[in-house]
Amino acid sequence: MKAILLREIKSFFGSPVGYLVMAVFLLLNGLFLWVFEGEYNILNSGFADMTPFFTIAPWILIFLIPAVTMRSFSDEKKQGTLELLLTKPLSLWQIVTGKFLGSLLLITLAVLPTFSYVYVLSELGMPTGNIDLGSTFGSYFGLLFLMAGYTSIGLFTSSITENQIVAFISAVFLSFLFYYAFDALAGLIPSSEGIITALGMNSHFRSMGRGVIDTRDVLYFVSLSIAFLSCTVYQLKSIKN
Repeated sequence: MKAILLREIKSFFGSPVGYLVMAVFLLLNGLFLWVFEGEYNILNSGFADMTPFFTIAPWILIFLIPAVTMRSFSDEKKQGTLELLLTKPLSLWQIVTGKFLGSLLLITLAVLPTFSYVYVLSELGMPTGNIDLGSTFGSYFGLLFLMAGYTSIGLFTSSITENQIVAFISAVFLSFLFYYAFDALAGLIPSSEGIITALGMNSHFRSMGRGVIDTRDVLYFVSLSIAFLSCTVYQLKSIKN
């Protein structure tokens, strides 16, 4: 698994992909949070609060993470190297987990510089340091689990096709479905609103953002990630056989 992980990292940073992902994520967040006028501009809000970042980051990642994962297996299929990879003395779970951790690590590296926003807001607060760190770090924790969910979805869609564009669009659609669609559906069925919203990522992400880590939220994201990784392993198993 370690070999697959290192292989993925070298692949990302041996091409412009890794640097481009980090640059795009930071640029878009920087523009929306600090430059563009609007509801997401932190300076105009008058509050030392990271809520605007945690509102727009999931939407940016819905497109960015599929762009990272779309080549994980589809490119291997297209180049004919997937069969060679499957013959190596590694289990399918080790292969999938290695690619999963490699992609997740890249996205995590892109998010790390945003911790500087916390410092800046802490300095701008009146008095200095007047920022809710519990809520902020709870949201970062939730964002990590959200990224894991998106990544597992992206790996699955990459395993079912050799066309990277199809893998990208499928991952965006499924990520959107699990992040927002259940909330929209709950609004149409008020009688089952609580149950339906609990099926989506957004409610669990918001719950973590309150600064209290509930095991139900963690279990949801872990279960979702394992479910899609299991589907990926099943798909590779069918190819191997």
